[in-house]
Amino acid sequence: MPEKLKRKLLIVAGTISTVIGIVGIFVPILPTTPFLLLAAACYLRSSRKFYNWLLNNRFFGAYVRSYLQGRGMPLKIKVLTILLLWVTITCSSIFAVQALIIRVILVLVAIGVTVHIILIKTTPKNQSQDRPGDK
Repeated sequence: MPEKLKRKLLIVAGTISTVIGIVGIFVPILPTTPFLLLAAACYLRSSRKFYNWLLNNRFFGAYVRSYLQGRGMPLKIKVLTILLLWVTITCSSIFAVQALIIRVILVLVAIGVTVHIILIKTTPKNQSQDRPGDK
């Protein structure tokens, strides 16, 4: 495959992953982190410009950087994420889903996501969210 075509396909894949990751912020069943990390990997291999945009985005750049650097998540974000997850799953189960098996699957997904978030290292309160290159 020609290098130019490969780069364009990776940019398209990264952009689609970014969009899905952003949608995942509002739809708890859709995982945000894996899609944003996939976007970072695609952009890293295809476009420094898009990669830098993702890592320096004012809405989720610090989150992606912290995750990639293994620094973890602030406790406040963990609690807010888990709370939003369970509120949305509960509302979906009560108002939008009739089938018991789907409700069970939703709860199992919520449990899995909750465990994953809890296992992510918690960032100390005084740790700054530096941009790459700062320091």
